[in-house]
Amino acid sequence: MHTSSFWRFYRQEDPRLVAISLKTPEWFQGRHYPALAPREDMLHLGEEDYRLEYRAILDRLDPRQVYEDLGADAILLCWEQPGAFCHRRLVAEWLEKNLGVVVPELATNYHPAQKNLF
Repeated sequence: MHTSSFWRFYRQEDPRLVAISLKTPEWFQGRHYPALAPREDMLHLGEEDYRLEYRAILDRLDPRQVYEDLGADAILLCWEQPGAFCHRRLVAEWLEKNLGVVVPELATNYHPAQKNLF
């Protein structure tokens, strides 16, 4: 499992792509996992308050079930550019802590045509 931004996959069709955002770009035709999306009222919070609110969302979910639903090869997508604060990295940290898996951000040299991420 990995995380990335929608913009790394502009108009790409790949069954591994999973949106975990409230909304997706018009061109996105992949899977959506709304249980991991933030609430709309959270989008204007500062980082500290956002983290608290998002942790409450994650606390209501079973990390094992989420991981199984998404699949080990899933690429979790949201809007933020790599390195910026975003909830996809909070999801990654939550899965790592609870399941002992590693969920890195895709490397900057990753190309969407690449099938093997490692």
